Amino acid sequence: MGIYLVSIGAEEWFGEEEGGWGNVASALNRELRRRGLPPYLSVPEEAGFVRGSGQSFEEKLVPSMDGFGALCEAHLSPGEAETLCGWTVLVPVPLDEDIRLPFDAGYDDESLIAGAPRVLALAERLAAAIGLPADIPTACDNLDLTMWFLDGAAQELAATRPGPWSEDLGTAFYVALYLRAAQHSIRRGCPLVYS
Repeated sequence: MGIYLVSIGAEEWFGEEEGGWGNVASALNRELRRRGLPPYLSVPEEAGFVRGSGQSFEEKLVPSMDGFGALCEAHLSPGEAETLCGWTVLVPVPLDEDIRLPFDAGYDDESLIAGAPRVLALAERLAAAIGLPADIPTACDNLDLTMWFLDGAAQELAATRPGPWSEDLGTAFYVALYLRAAQHSIRRGCPLVYS
């Protein structure tokens, strides 16, 4: 069990069945229109799983977030920290501010929608602050990032290339997680949610 961060395709995003995100998708599009922005309609179908293809995103939130919270406090304003890691739905839409919708989001009684371009910019700031190495996995379709940090590859790299990133691998994991999630959302044009 646990909490996973996953990408979803058009069928689940626009679906009206129980567990689907159709209400959120419709309400988001109404809010985008109200703001004078085009609706978010170009959600791709969920790709068939091919390990390492980067067509889907699935990572498990395992380490403690304490160090990551402290890093956010040191480098981000409270509003920026909320945008980076307080969302329940991440979309590839450039939003000037987060959107709150009164729909259940699985782990919360409302949906907080953030735009991936803003999340990416904030994650990049944190990655620069800790000197996150470029060697972290780019494809995150089958817990690749989670396993890289938990199975020893991160520790091996930390031993040969230490730096601020290696002082707290749990913190580095969350920086990498939000960085890769935003990149994936933008590249694939898909939403990411917690499940």
